[in-house]
Amino acid sequence: MTTARDKLELGQFIPLHYHYNMLSDNARMTSFKEALDYAVRPGARVLEFGGGTGVLSFFAAKNAAKVWCVERNPELANEARRILALNPFAEKIEIVEADAMEYLPPEPVDVVICEMLHVGMLREKQIAVISSFKERYIKKFNCRLPVFVPEALLQAVQPIQQNFDFYGFYAPTFLFQDPVVIQSRTQELGDPAVYQMTTYEETLPEVFTWEGFMQINGAGSLNAVRFITKNILAVVVKEKRTIDWRMQYLVIPLREPISVKKDDKI
Repeated sequence: MTTARDKLELGQFIPLHYHYNMLSDNARMTSFKEALDYAVRPGARVLEFGGGTGVLSFFAAKNAAKVWCVERNPELANEARRILALNPFAEKIEIVEADAMEYLPPEPVDVVICEMLHVGMLREKQIAVISSFKERYIKKFNCRLPVFVPEALLQAVQPIQQNFDFYGFYAPTFLFQDPVVIQSRTQELGDPAVYQMTTYEETLPEVFTWEGFMQINGAGSLNAVRFITKNILAVVVKEKRTIDWRMQYLVIPLREPISVKKDDKI
């Protein structure tokens, strides 16, 4: 049942233009293409939740025999049909207008794609959707779970000194940062401390808490922390490597700055 609050959440109906912007995200696109080329074996059956423009289903359809692409937003579902029809493999992809929290494919699948991701796992429904799917899938088909893309999640927090001055306007507020761009306004005061490592085949927590230390490597004013979310899209066992995608960093200011020096532990 959808509540009034659900309708306001990012991840329910992300605007269409945002999905177009994601097509231009080189890090996202290249990583997912590589991961799906690896994870989807010839003849596989694939399910995608939150298909958007259908690009990830398109990547999967290169090797797959059948792809069910689930998209709740009618505008996006129609746009995905239009765009996919202009590309190869369209005949393999079925756009399904349905709620990902309720839909199950008509038969078992080999791979599930779910990219309902937001930095820190804060807003979109990645965890809830996959947890619901696993419970309903096992009950219906009584078989082993498919491979998930992304396969795992790693999150870390980093102590930083952040410049919150914007042309003379001081605004200590939440910031997003591109992980592949040097952030000249950010001074790293220590290495990231990993606080969560989760694979999607595990039981997924609805709430996650952590207590630990951030090691300080240099003196400064600790006035913010930076949250790092790395999605492990696939584990390439034979090559002993992973295919990763780091999302935007999330900078959260502290209520009061803390003066720190090298070798402090926070």
